[in-house]
Amino acid sequence: MRPGDLEPATQAILRDDWGDRRTWFEFTLVQDTCHPIVAELDDRIVGTGVGIRSGRAGWIGTIWVAADLRGHGLGRALTEAVISSLHDGGVRTLLLVSTEAGRPLYERMGFEVQTWYQILEAAGTADTDPGPGVRAFRPSDLRAMTRLDREATGEDRASIVRRFASATTTRVATDVAGAVRGYVIRAPWGGGATIAPDADDAIRILTARRAAAGPSGRVRVGLLQENEAGLARLAEEGLRPIWSAPRMIRGEPIAWHPDWIWGQFNHAIG
Repeated sequence: MRPGDLEPATQAILRDDWGDRRTWFEFTLVQDTCHPIVAELDDRIVGTGVGIRSGRAGWIGTIWVAADLRGHGLGRALTEAVISSLHDGGVRTLLLVSTEAGRPLYERMGFEVQTWYQILEAAGTADTDPGPGVRAFRPSDLRAMTRLDREATGEDRASIVRRFASATTTRVATDVAGAVRGYVIRAPWGGGATIAPDADDAIRILTARRAAAGPSGRVRVGLLQENEAGLARLAEEGLRPIWSAPRMIRGEPIAWHPDWIWGQFNHAIG
């Protein structure tokens, strides 16, 4: 993908009711760990794909094919091109979140279901005080945040954390001594990557998010199915499941803590 492809790719996906991916594509074009690609036919963009390197792990996402060309192998070709670029960058573990329509293709390509994301939602609140122990990001938080992120995900997302962390996009949960115990970072296209080893800290972050959203807003979180205690806790807080999706893997296993993950940047980054 080149800068000149941004507008036609965005419009093609919009026409296909896949949502507005402009801000997402803008990010992938300038982030050096990203590998966005397009497929063209007669000067028309008919497919897209994105690979993201996170150390030795890599994500595959935004595999889109124009409706009139589906079923002819283009989706597989795009996926293979993304995988090739990731392998060239040293990636040894491939990850993706699949739709039900795409899952058979990925299984034929050697991917298997690792776990499931459970997405839950709740209304915001009228509280003006989110409670103690959650504050705006400070630059001195970065080292602790990237360490937590690496332990939780098994990936190296430090460049993305540094890129998006700011006082306006990020809240951290701290202990009485001020040490970082968890955080949420909002990406420009939405989503909220949230890491918290302790459920109480995750709930504090969620409470602050709901207060910021207000009673007319909505808040979403995304947990892995392994976090059974967290899912039960969120049900008690009034969150309700709205959809789920399989997380698929191919390659070397990773050491991670799925029960520390409470939200995602999006499903092409995790």
